[in-house]
Amino acid sequence: RLGVPALDRLLGMGVFYGAAAAEARALAGEHVVVVGAGNSAGQAALHLARFAARVTILVRGESLAASMSDYLVQELAAATRVEIRLRTRVVDGRGEYRLETVVVEDARTGRREDLPAAAMFVLIGAEPRTEWLRETLQRDGAGYVSTGPDVSREGWPLERPPMLLEASVPGVFAVGDVRHGSVKRVAAAAGEGSVAIGSVHAYLAEVAGRRVARRT
Repeated sequence: RLGVPALDRLLGMGVFYGAAAAEARALAGEHVVVVGAGNSAGQAALHLARFAARVTILVRGESLAASMSDYLVQELAAATRVEIRLRTRVVDGRGEYRLETVVVEDARTGRREDLPAAAMFVLIGAEPRTEWLRETLQRDGAGYVSTGPDVSREGWPLERPPMLLEASVPGVFAVGDVRHGSVKRVAAAAGEGSVAIGSVHAYLAEVAGRRVARRT
């Protein structure tokens, strides 16, 4: 989240975290703001520009090159309806029943400016809510769950290595955005889910085989 109370109040009323594809058609002829410097932000801006009269991308850093694929940077530069504003951050917003204005600040000068906007899409990354797993599963430095080859074998109780989407506890699987190394796409998460189902069946068969072996 941006951490701006005035904008949190307008969540779903012009302020969105993601959801650009679903809202784009309703913004025909409007001015739209996209906050972010990654591929998701670039793709959202290009999609919104098909409908909106103008799309402004707000980037806190010095350029897009460090965080966005070159092909997207080139497409955005060529898009006539897209404006990129570097070294700019969102500090406030206004609107009684729906977003009307986004207040931005120039990081170099400190000057603030009101941008009329019918909608703002924030795509600045994510933080996994995995604190409750910290004593149970291996996670990376950012809190994403380690799976498959990313799981450290230290403490792993089985002779076989972890399956592709298996976490550091045998029989526990992680898919989608919460997994270390995921591509943060709905289609990819759904695909991982289907793969994990097969792995669950394989694990259950393995457990059943061990029980039979112990009885005999």
